[in-house]
Amino acid sequence: MALQAGIVGLPNVGKSTLFNAVSNSAKAQASNYRFCTIDPNVGLVDVPDARLNKLAELVIPDRIVPTQIEIVDIAGLVRGASKGEGLGNKFLGNIREVDAIIHVIRCFEDENVLREEGAINPVSDKEIIDTELQLKDLDSVEKKIQKTEKQLKLDPKYKAELQTLIKCKEHLEQGKSIRALDLDKEEKLAIADLCLLTDKPVLYVANVDEPSMHTGNKFSDALKEAIKHEKAEVIIMNNNIEAQIAEMDSAEDKQLFMEEYKMTEPALDRLIHSAYKLLNLYTYFTAGVQEVRAWTIHEGWKAPQAASVIHTDFEKGFIKAEVIGYDDFIQYGSEAACREVGKLRIEGKEYIVKDGDVMHFRFNV
Repeated sequence: MALQAGIVGLPNVGKSTLFNAVSNSAKAQASNYRFCTIDPNVGLVDVPDARLNKLAELVIPDRIVPTQIEIVDIAGLVRGASKGEGLGNKFLGNIREVDAIIHVIRCFEDENVLREEGAINPVSDKEIIDTELQLKDLDSVEKKIQKTEKQLKLDPKYKAELQTLIKCKEHLEQGKSIRALDLDKEEKLAIADLCLLTDKPVLYVANVDEPSMHTGNKFSDALKEAIKHEKAEVIIMNNNIEAQIAEMDSAEDKQLFMEEYKMTEPALDRLIHSAYKLLNLYTYFTAGVQEVRAWTIHEGWKAPQAASVIHTDFEKGFIKAEVIGYDDFIQYGSEAACREVGKLRIEGKEYIVKDGDVMHFRFNV
């Protein structure tokens, strides 16, 4: 599954530096001027998972394959982007294609890093981006209202859809994002084709100075206060430090570097886990001597859907799934041992896969 989280923010807040740190397959140019990033950079990011390594210690496979998500570095938005300022239409279109938003906000002072919005103000910066996304969504909703009003004259079935669109329009006009509007399943279907920007889940990154990387500062505190009703998370990190850690090839060097900065883990690991959770993703595992591998699925997927991420034929020809709970596999040490004590279950098409399940699929095509 090519699920994407897009990194957004004003120019020079540290987006591309974060992308360079988080991506293990692509490097974005990080420079101190507007629109350094024009075409979005895309990188595949391994999802850190200690369970994968523990399974590998027991199975001793030829290779270990983590699951991944895609991170997209989208160019810095500016005030007026919704009206095309700063190549805004192109950049907003890039955001429309991602599944979730990682909003990077500057929470540090540095006279050497350009800033066009005056004094450092993370709440104002957040509101600038929010406003531009809301205005673009309002434009999309108003256009569909015009279309739906014409359809309603010919077919009364469009009445509910029009009511939903008007509800969204009024909400956006109040300066509120669609994700904060409590829409039911039918209402969500009515606007699904619009891929509204403010309907996407969001995760905030407070890019702080080095002394504040563990505690945060007055800027990150203000950001936390501003988003406390959004049910969103704020990850505090120093993007430059994270980029330095990511550039190191030696695990020993990384460990020594983190010890110097009193870090128990890279903040990037927390960011990736949070992005994964934001997308409502689960991981299941396959474990054999050839490979131990993690696979990404959506929360609530049934066994045949989960099988499809390995190969579509697995879903088409699905017969049964052999399932071992992760904790049971670790406790008994192998598939054979789990089978002997009755911890290997045979599940059918209606089985909802749990996070951490170790699975083997029986299929026939």
